[in-house]
Amino acid sequence: MKPNPIPPKPGQESVWDYPRPAILQDTDKHLKVIFNNLVLAETNKAKRVLETSHPPFYYIPPEDVKTEYLIENSRKTFCEWKGYASYYDVSVGDKYVSNAVWQYLNPTPNFIPIEGYYSFYATLMDACYVNDELVKAQAGDFYGGWITSDIVGPFKGEPGTRWW
Repeated sequence: MKPNPIPPKPGQESVWDYPRPAILQDTDKHLKVIFNNLVLAETNKAKRVLETSHPPFYYIPPEDVKTEYLIENSRKTFCEWKGYASYYDVSVGDKYVSNAVWQYLNPTPNFIPIEGYYSFYATLMDACYVNDELVKAQAGDFYGGWITSDIVGPFKGEPGTRWW
């Protein structure tokens, strides 16, 4: 059963107004990712993926990511919209986390603009920011959306949302 969407206030977006299938948009919002006191990524040239019931997924260009702290691993997943994702662990100083970052190296035609871009699980980073607002991570161990005050749900990933 689908929930009743929260009506957005002026300046907010409802994830229930996002399309299905997913789409890709450029964004000039200031994004920052921090891990073990290091700014691991920072950009104003990201892209975001919008899909019904999900907060935005942000993809950061490789030139704005400190890739020397990323370690490719063998994990791969499949997205019906974007294709196969490759995963990375993050190691900074004495802190290490597995499967914290992903990217599409050979995305589907509609998502070629994110080829090689990186996306971060906010829940596995120390902090992620959108325009200096601390992000709340999308619930669940699979989803990687970033929730900010300008996005309203309810969001897929919360308990009871598996079959939305």
